[in-house]
Amino acid sequence: MSEGAGQSGGPGEVLRLPAFALFWSATTIRAFGSAIAAVAFQVLIVTVLGATPLQISVLSALSVVPYLFLGLIVGALMDRWRRQRTLVITSIGRVVTLGAIPVLLLTGTLTFWSLATVVLVLGVLTLFADSAAQPFLPHIVPRRSLVQANSRLGQSATVATTAGPALGGALFGVLGAPVLFLLEAAVNAVAAILQSRIDVREAPPEPRPRGRHIGHDIVEGMRYTYRHRTLRPLALSVHVWFLGNSIATTVFAVFVLRELSLPPWAFGVALAFGGVGGFLGAVLAPRLGAQIGAGRAILAGRVLVVVPWLVLAVAPLTASSGLPALVAVVSAIQFLYGLSMGIEDANDIGYRQAVAPDRIQGRMNSTIRTVNRVVFFVGALLTGLLVTVAGYRPTIGIAAIAFAAAALIVALSPLRTARHEDAADAPVS
Repeated sequence: MSEGAGQSGGPGEVLRLPAFALFWSATTIRAFGSAIAAVAFQVLIVTVLGATPLQISVLSALSVVPYLFLGLIVGALMDRWRRQRTLVITSIGRVVTLGAIPVLLLTGTLTFWSLATVVLVLGVLTLFADSAAQPFLPHIVPRRSLVQANSRLGQSATVATTAGPALGGALFGVLGAPVLFLLEAAVNAVAAILQSRIDVREAPPEPRPRGRHIGHDIVEGMRYTYRHRTLRPLALSVHVWFLGNSIATTVFAVFVLRELSLPPWAFGVALAFGGVGGFLGAVLAPRLGAQIGAGRAILAGRVLVVVPWLVLAVAPLTASSGLPALVAVVSAIQFLYGLSMGIEDANDIGYRQAVAPDRIQGRMNSTIRTVNRVVFFVGALLTGLLVTVAGYRPTIGIAAIAFAAAALIVALSPLRTARHEDAADAPVS
């Protein structure tokens, strides 16, 4: 572990830890780069390739496919591989992959299938990077400061996803696609350098007993996660939350743009309020977690998220309600939605990282993350059927019910009274 990770102290010291400062810097610039690149990809797909709706949906699915097929395997590998090295290699891999796009553009060889290959490779690299980052953080940050560390990461991610698209659109118009993707490759090169400079000692994994293979490791991770007294309700709750979120996010844009006739600029304003709420929630998360405990902070976020979607389902809003009223309500809904996620994310992830021993961190996180992706994938497909059969408002109401069920799982479980300090004081292995 890094020198800083063994020190005690308040969570306010987290950015003073050299190892975390490097990790945070690399993560932040990559988040901005990814947000900018996402816009460039969308413009490239629509304007340069002229992709059909079916092709666009295929490209979107390719970013999720690695999680569905490789998530559990990669999580098991992260408990046996050096996580810092994995982060550096994936950043270098992104440099090469993103650098291939300008070459394809300038040589006139960019096609749907070549871009699909790039998207798939980036999805695999992101899977490895995400699977390494979460279990790596407890190596460089004291367990008592994990909520603060995740809060800092959440704040920068929120700013990136809020400001990044606008910046990406502007840069695309000024620089053009080839230069913009070269810039994104350079960002990942800088991230790789920062990650390689992190001073950390990762203990080698325990030898695998004779006759065991990676399948046994995966099963052990799943058993640990779903038999644990507090991780089981945490995992089940977040799975149900992802079901509600998949429905809500899939139907939201179509409902407000088509049914409520909200202008695109107003839709952008509403999404910006979501970013503001997310940032504020991430700022409040450590204090709430310390004052009322991890479980109650997570519960607060789970309960809060029910409110905006319930309001959207039952409020008598129509296209004739008037633009000021529509913008105010939809912006408030996005603000509360972002606020709830900001509060619960840092406490949720911080508690997971603190309570699980290092030897199983990768598998525990990948188990939860992979099931979340499967649930989201199924929920997004289910949403189309629900809207067709029941309509927009009942579908949004079903999302609110799913969010309420996620909160109920926490409220009726031992997780409700769990505290970060109890997890931090538990044995590391």
